[in-house]
Amino acid sequence: MDATSSLPPLSAAELQAVRSLYQAFSDNNPALVDQAVSPTWQDIPLGPGQQPGPDGIKPIIAQFRRAFPDLTIVIHEIMGSAGRAAVRAEIRGTHQGEWFGIAATNRPVRLPLHEFHHLENGRITHTWHLEDWFGMFHQIGALPPSL
Repeated sequence: MDATSSLPPLSAAELQAVRSLYQAFSDNNPALVDQAVSPTWQDIPLGPGQQPGPDGIKPIIAQFRRAFPDLTIVIHEIMGSAGRAAVRAEIRGTHQGEWFGIAATNRPVRLPLHEFHHLENGRITHTWHLEDWFGMFHQIGALPPSL
């Protein structure tokens, strides 16, 4: 038996908090952020121009929706134990508005997303994330031809 098999699983409240964070993007409903994260939530690293805390991510949701009006986040897997969750997901949408200074291309994108969350009292307190922006730029034709 390995050491991880004796750890308690994620609670229903923890799973719901994690799902709600991604649902805020998919449903274009920033209010869901307040149900998902603690008031002192840390998003690491902050995005360009992002302010800290729950209120800092809400404008990012709006920016995503302007650039990708059909945006959805598909959760492929949530793994973890009480207080810790790892998520393998994918951002999907069509590039229909400016994003990182790149005019709309109307190309579909699929952007892998990997995140690790710490949770307390049924809310996310910290999120560490990694998105494949290089791959997204390739999908919309925004890389120099030599790459």
